[in-house]
Amino acid sequence: MSADVSTTDLEEAGAVLAAESARFASFGWMRGTSGNLSVVLSRDPLRLAVTASGHDKGELTPADVVLVDGQGSAVSGGKPSAEAALHARVAALTGAGAVVHVHTVASVALGRRSPGGIVLSDLEMLKGVGVPAHDVEVTLPVIANSQDMTVLGDRLEAARDSRMPAVVVAGHGLYVWGDSPRQARHHTEVVEWLLELELTGTRR
Repeated sequence: MSADVSTTDLEEAGAVLAAESARFASFGWMRGTSGNLSVVLSRDPLRLAVTASGHDKGELTPADVVLVDGQGSAVSGGKPSAEAALHARVAALTGAGAVVHVHTVASVALGRRSPGGIVLSDLEMLKGVGVPAHDVEVTLPVIANSQDMTVLGDRLEAARDSRMPAVVVAGHGLYVWGDSPRQARHHTEVVEWLLELELTGTRR
């Protein structure tokens, strides 16, 4: 265990992530073993609790988390998600306290439809991510996928809009973040709602 994070801290984070994972899995956003979540436990040095790789996200226990460092490498526990490094990059880049990665149909479909980004405006639901509901356009970035987390992190950093706490990874899914697991959950639910509305094509 890291000197900066206690066993109790990691267990408490595991309980939170297990509950959040079960919620997202119940929506069908983390099918099979897909998706991953993290929460920041220490800033200096950066330490995150990340859901363990290869587990059914609807059945996680508080023990199914791994403590990782600022590069996404395991400090203690089992095998972290292969995308732990991107979670760490997002936390360092944005100051987020929690990161959510889900595989939703709407995010993949719209990533293909709008590879240059998804422009959103004039929707009350935008308030849920801190954007005015009217007279402002905001773009949800879409970035090309990569199995190299450094490359993917560079793409996210180059494309992100500071007003939008989310990015779509083409052919893959949705990354969303917030100050806390609860805020990250709320942002995820709001962004997914916006994507599902766009997918209907009723605003065009």
